[in-house]
Amino acid sequence: MRSDVEFDGFGGVTLRGWLYRPEGAGAAGASVPAVVMAHGFSATRHMALTGFADVFSAAGFAVLVYDHRCLGDSDGEPRQEINPWAQARDYRYALAWLAKQPGIDADRLAVWGSSFSGGEVMVVGAIDPLAKVVIANAPFAGLGSAIDPAELEARFAEMRAALDDESGGGPADSTDAPIGPMQVVREPGDETTPAFLPQPESTAWFVAEGGSGSAWRNTFTLKGLGGDTPFDPAVAAPFLTPKPLLMVVATRDRVAATDVALTVFESAKEPKKLTMIEGDHFAPYSGAGLEQASTVARDFLLRYL
Repeated sequence: MRSDVEFDGFGGVTLRGWLYRPEGAGAAGASVPAVVMAHGFSATRHMALTGFADVFSAAGFAVLVYDHRCLGDSDGEPRQEINPWAQARDYRYALAWLAKQPGIDADRLAVWGSSFSGGEVMVVGAIDPLAKVVIANAPFAGLGSAIDPAELEARFAEMRAALDDESGGGPADSTDAPIGPMQVVREPGDETTPAFLPQPESTAWFVAEGGSGSAWRNTFTLKGLGGDTPFDPAVAAPFLTPKPLLMVVATRDRVAATDVALTVFESAKEPKKLTMIEGDHFAPYSGAGLEQASTVARDFLLRYL
């Protein structure tokens, strides 16, 4: 059963989504494990997430799927602004809200993210004790720059402090000038306009999924990716242990580079699992790729949650 829900993100910003409850959840005092899910760069929850949520719910998990602040049906200004620190911070608010809902086992919560949010859940999972399992689907796994092992702990401590910062002065609340506004993808037939995701497969997917009813818009501004404390999931990955990590990686990903994801996976400690999906960045969202990605994630949740 799926119902519309809303809850407070940081600063009282209303975040909107769906809560899936498996049949019999909460009956006779029984509590069920649960998964928090959010979408990727500029997208909304209406875009290819229901296939995963349906599989997880059918397996007995409650699932919270929501729109990030400033996007889709959630509140937040300025509209279309993306800040990975702010989105990761709201993941923590989503976890805390879900943990308090009737019939939810607060000791068995997972975070699932895809593409941009796939990197965010790696950071959240390494820091927030409520997140017990982390699933990163076709993830933006890191900035791709070499990390000096001697600096790793200090850089992670900086990231932890940044994510914990609710003073209004941290990177999640940056007042720096943003990147953009610019298009997310090129419109069909346009091969020249600058876009954040210029790949033809990106245009095809966003045009197909971002139509009427999705609340998606082909524009964005971006803050918080670089700066004094870069948002780099690769720094957090080694600190996920002992939490189980599943990474689902596309073999020919030009959006969230395959080689970066594989390098970051190698840096993570056990328990961990890697599943490769044949195709481009969007292969795990439909057809055989979706079936494979959702099934392996379901089985991972059943094993570890």
